[in-house]
Amino acid sequence: MTDTADRVDLPYGPRGVTEPYRPSDVCGAVRRAVAGRCAATGRPYDERTCNDALLVASELATNAILHGGGLTGYDVEADERTVHVSVSDRSERLPMTTGPLDERGRHRLVGRGWPIVRRLARDVRVAGLPDGGKRITAVVPIAQVGPVGPVASAAAPAPAL
Repeated sequence: MTDTADRVDLPYGPRGVTEPYRPSDVCGAVRRAVAGRCAATGRPYDERTCNDALLVASELATNAILHGGGLTGYDVEADERTVHVSVSDRSERLPMTTGPLDERGRHRLVGRGWPIVRRLARDVRVAGLPDGGKRITAVVPIAQVGPVGPVASAAAPAPAL
């Protein structure tokens, strides 16, 4: 069973917002999806793994803005073991990893988001969209904790979101 927190598409943010999406919109959707699962199961999630899902959401949204021509939509779902975070942008260019130094030997200020997403997500998929652009979906493992113990590896119980 999954709880869909938010699904929004072109051209602007949810609920009549008249400005472009922001990474905080996607992170808010992650929080709502996780809170919905907590309410449905009566068990909180592990804070560390929730933070991983929030970081992946923020990185995907930021990358869409910086490298993909803008964040054009997002979708977040949570189930007992994972959070699925999808973001869409205007670019058909695939994400890529760059080295820490540029061609002149200077340290890059960007280029760390995609490796973070790849490290924290169990699965990452990139799909082209029919009208152009792409959708990136990351599946991030999360753990519920409670009286019967964690569902997946977890540390201390998280406070309610």
